[in-house]
Amino acid sequence: MVNQTVSLIIIHAALETDSSKGMEDITPALSIGNVGQLAVDLLVSSTGAETVGYLDDQFVLPCVGNDAYRPSPRGDLALPLQAYESSSSGLTLIQQRSPVVKGMMVEYAKNLADFAAASGNKHVVVLSALDFGRLQRIDMSSGPQIYYLSSTSVNGTDDYCEQLGWKRLQEYHPAQRGWKYLSSLAEGDVGDENNFAFEDDLEEEDYYPSLPFAALFSCFKARGLKVTCLLCYCSEGDNMADAFNLADAACKFLRLNPDNVRGDDAEKWTVPFSWMTVYGPPPDMSMF
Repeated sequence: MVNQTVSLIIIHAALETDSSKGMEDITPALSIGNVGQLAVDLLVSSTGAETVGYLDDQFVLPCVGNDAYRPSPRGDLALPLQAYESSSSGLTLIQQRSPVVKGMMVEYAKNLADFAAASGNKHVVVLSALDFGRLQRIDMSSGPQIYYLSSTSVNGTDDYCEQLGWKRLQEYHPAQRGWKYLSSLAEGDVGDENNFAFEDDLEEEDYYPSLPFAALFSCFKARGLKVTCLLCYCSEGDNMADAFNLADAACKFLRLNPDNVRGDDAEKWTVPFSWMTVYGPPPDMSMF
């Protein structure tokens, strides 16, 4: 894999909670509001990460654009799946900017898992958003809530995430047919493929296993990597606040030194230059 883009982020860092202190990946999954990708944008721009390479996957649609982070680009192109590295933070981030070919998400996840395993990574962190309309219980008393899913235990729980005050994704049931089917695909067992309901027959409980983060979680887990998904619920629209929330969670989870994440004018985050035109140029005031 070398040369193109995916809406994904991979961060290499050493989690102090791991005794082995190996390399970690943080990856954004395609999701509602592109919150995972926006959170990676914040991490790249605020840590001063530099481009170190590109990943190329046949299942990721091609795209090209100008440098997303600097007002005066040096001729660097932004491609679908791009790797960044911040020496001050000890992080490597992979940003995905275009969608995966329809129906090929599991195959893409397998390729990415193979790449992460071959690179010597021990822990993968996936950033993604979920549809706010499917949230069962709404509790905003403590602000936006972060949810998680971990491969640490069979039921998806993780003691460290619980200590941070986060809640496990309640919709994860490893014995449910959708999650079981996804796990079998990730492990290369397609014997039961024809026994699973097709898209028109999917039930409510099959929704979460059908999402990109679930494919990434299952494939990384199948390769023997530790996986942690950090998730937040949101709606389509201006999702910048959700991105700040998810990026904060990633820093908290990684115990990232605040001195290595500096924004403009003493703010924590440096807002990427490309965000200035998310909603197009300002209106021509001469019309009023």
